[in-house]
Parts: sequence; structure tokens; C-alpha cells
Amino acid sequence: MTELEAGGAGTLAPVRSGAAPGRYRDILIALIAFAVLASLPLFTGSKALLDFVIRCSAYGLFATSLNLLVGYTGLTSFGHGMFFGLGAYSFGLIMQKLGVPIPVAFVATLAITAVIAAVIGAICVRLKEIYFAFVTLAFQMLIHSTILSWASFTGGDQGLRGGIPRPSFLGINLANHVHLYIASCALLILGLLAMRQIAQSPFGFTLRMIRDNAARASFLGIDVWRAKLTVFVLAALFASMGGMVMALFVSGAYPEFAYWTISGEGIFINMLGGVSTFLGPMVGTVLLLLLNDTVTRFTEYHGIVLGIVILFFALGLRKGLLDFVAEWFSQRRDAGKGH
Repeated sequence: MTELEAGGAGTLAPVRSGAAPGRYRDILIALIAFAVLASLPLFTGSKALLDFVIRCSAYGLFATSLNLLVGYTGLTSFGHGMFFGLGAYSFGLIMQKLGVPIPVAFVATLAITAVIAAVIGAICVRLKEIYFAFVTLAFQMLIHSTILSWASFTGGDQGLRGGIPRPSFLGINLANHVHLYIASCALLILGLLAMRQIAQSPFGFTLRMIRDNAARASFLGIDVWRAKLTVFVLAALFASMGGMVMALFVSGAYPEFAYWTISGEGIFINMLGGVSTFLGPMVGTVLLLLLNDTVTRFTEYHGIVLGIVILFFALGLRKGLLDFVAEWFSQRRDAGKGH
């Protein structure tokens, strides 16, 4: 349907012939990016820099998964952070209570997240616009309240105490900081590559059609509810991956991971980096963490500074940084062709 809307049967062959080279290009870029990140410990002994990249991995997965909803589907979720917290708590509890190998706990966490996301999404995606946003926020508040009130299981407001066991597997020891760093980078690159393939697939273009005109997409035969539910669950899985990375990094899980401010940070990150370019949320993640780390060194009123930054992007640029740069390059290229 998307191909027909884009220009008729005459364009079908070029669209399909360009898909495979684009996929191989994305894989090549992903391998180069991982090689660069993995070699970083060889050139620097800065633990702070490695910690920064691990945090970027966790929040980058979370923010990019949110953009699958916001930028590609037009679903603004105020409660997406619940899946970040759910991933951290589920993974930590499985490791503490059951003591299974880390890959088993990883898969089990994704399965738990998928089930819960499917139940919540089946309710939320039927709603439109502001109602969808606030109902997702209500579910996040419910999960956060459950974490606080079920203290015997979750640790309450103290979080999961006692650390998360990190038994070695396949020669990988996540108790080793360098191993944890490389594993975090691998999860980041794999997650971004998977989301990129989703965004560039026929399903991804279907999501764009739903974003632009859901009524027309439904008229053309697309099951809008099913498509929205599918992307809702997929976004939840990648957000859960980010939560697991953060749980391993801090060796625990805390109620703040599931608080509404996490969702607010996700929205803020997408505003900073941009939602119309795939790597916009990743750029926004780096900017936000740099701002937080820099501003908090000089003042305790970092909220005021971040508020000013939001106003600058909202009222000044009126788009994210990467969106602005992409549009500027596009205008320069068009101007060059005109001359």
C-alpha cells in the first residue's frame, strides 16, 4: 500500500532493488561503530568515559525505542519509562531470586516485558492522542506505586539491595568493568541496528502512513490497531534492554527507574536530538547526559538550565539538533543544484 501511494507500480522495482544495499550499508556502519567503541579502552584508561558510554547505551536504547512511537507512529507516550524500570527490576529479581545464567535472565525479562506491554498496549492503542499519552502515564504510575508498596519483593523505596549476581558465561565476565562496557556497546549497536531495520522495512513505512493519516490507512486495508500494538510491544522490548543495561551498570534497580520523570527525560532527549532522523535520539542522549554532568558541577539549579535549553530548542530551532542540521544540509544541496 505504501509503495502504491508513493507513486504507482512503475516505482516498485527501484524501491525493492535498493533495499538490500541499504541493509548491508547499515550492517557495515554498525560493525564500524562497534569496532570504534570496543577499541576505546585500548586508548584511554578513563573509567569515567567508559561509564559515560554505558549510560549512553542504556538511555540511547530507551530514547530510540520511544522514537519508534513518537516519530514513526505519532504515538506520544508519557509512560514509556515504565518499561525501562520493568526491564531493570525484572532482570535484577530474576538474577537475585533464581540465580540463572545471564542470557536466560535476559530472555526471560524480554518475555515478561512483551506480555505486560501487550496487555497495556491492547488498552492504550485504542485511544487517540492525549488520551493515549495520559493512560500510558497512569499505567506507569501504577507500576511505580507497585514497586514502592511491594517492599518485601522489590525493596520498596530502597530499591533492590545486595547487588545483582554476574556469573560468567561464554568467557564473558560482566563483573569486569571492561567486559561490561563492551557488552553494553554490543547491546546498543544490535538494538539500534534492529530498530533501524524496523524503521526501514515495509512495516516501518506502514507506521508512517498511520502517523500521517490513520483513517486513510485503515481505508486502504491496514489493521491500524494491530500495527500500533506491534510497535508498542517492540518499543517496550528495546526500552527494557536499556533498563537491563542500567541495572547491570548500577548493580541494582531503584524506583526512580520507573518514575514518570524517566519518561519526561525520554521526551526531552527526542526534543534535543530530533524525531525525524533515526539517530536524533542518540544525539539527544549524548547532549542530555553531557548537560547533566556539566551543569551539576557548577550549580544545584540544573533544572533551570535544562528548562532554558528546552525553550531554546522549542522556540528557537523549533526542532531537534540533528533535524536542524539535516534540513540545513538539504537546503544547501538544493541551492547548489539550482545554481
